[in-house]
Amino acid sequence: MTDDHSLKRHIDGEAARLLGKAIRERYPDFDVEGYAAEVDARVGPLELKDRVMVMAESLRARLPASYPDAVAVLVASLGEGLVEGGGMYGQGFHLMAVARFVEEYGVAHPEASLPALVEITRRHTSEFAVRPFLVHHREATLALMRDCALDPDPNVRRFAGEGMRPRLPWARRMTDFVTDPGPVLEVLESLRNDPSAYVRTSVANNLNDVSRDHPDRVLDLAERWLRESPTPETAWTVRHALRTLVKKGDQRALALLGATGGEHVRAEAMGVSPAGLDLGGTLTVRVDLVNADDRPHTVIVDYRVHYVRADGTRRPKVFKWTTVELCAGERRTLEKRHRVRPISTRAHHPGEHLVEVQVNGVIKGAAPFELRVRPAGERP
Repeated sequence: MTDDHSLKRHIDGEAARLLGKAIRERYPDFDVEGYAAEVDARVGPLELKDRVMVMAESLRARLPASYPDAVAVLVASLGEGLVEGGGMYGQGFHLMAVARFVEEYGVAHPEASLPALVEITRRHTSEFAVRPFLVHHREATLALMRDCALDPDPNVRRFAGEGMRPRLPWARRMTDFVTDPGPVLEVLESLRNDPSAYVRTSVANNLNDVSRDHPDRVLDLAERWLRESPTPETAWTVRHALRTLVKKGDQRALALLGATGGEHVRAEAMGVSPAGLDLGGTLTVRVDLVNADDRPHTVIVDYRVHYVRADGTRRPKVFKWTTVELCAGERRTLEKRHRVRPISTRAHHPGEHLVEVQVNGVIKGAAPFELRVRPAGERP
């Protein structure tokens, strides 16, 4: 997902004007220019979520006092539905404010808000807005999500999987589902071999969330799904859902994905270049894998970069590499390019970093490199 710094610029007076014009077609008394001017005046110093809240607050002051009447106006102004996989911003960033309106003002009115969330998600997304309803109107919202999982619209089916993610990024954590993912897994049952890759990605991401707290439960489910629905769609969903367990070297997850014989595979000639790298540069990782067995094996290869922290210690981050089928006695050279670039979620520090190659969850080789981080404004 794009970070706040690049998205927030889309939430401004122009976005408010666009939304206001759509609303005025259904509610002629809506003051479009007053709405746009107020939003533009207030959002300047704010980040994304606070900007969206300004748009929602300013809407509340200009729509009918009755919440059911107000949300009916908003739903009527939404426009055409998304194409499949159109993305959460497919009909425009301004619709973020409509979802936030329901989230902030509609919890006391589930009879009006829950159908509105479905209509919003056909054009945008309600994955964040639905979460307080799962807390305060659990049974009614769970029933809605079960129905959404069977909807002909893939955007609505995706909503069923994404809205119930226990650890959805940017959203409040659903602690009840972290503790007991049973209701989540019940909804996902209907989506395990969904024809839409857009929906299956959401299912896999949800299961990946659950696997962090209930690995055996997810592995049991994955094993059953592969047995009961042996389709390419189910296989893809399971493979993507188990990615965190694979990175951790969980042997049961690896076996479910067909990875075997890692104990027979050696890593030789492990190396990285260049030996010294400026932040923003690209590192090349190279290794020879040798299958020392007299049988073929499929192995899942990942690599771990141990980043130096502020206190001088190192913390590893696992990255996907590839899956390799090695014939008996085969030697295979692998090469991977890895850019060490500035990102908002990690502070980079200078010092000796380490790269490790992991085969079927087991570290097979390592090589260091020196990262140079220049002070801001200093030229190389």
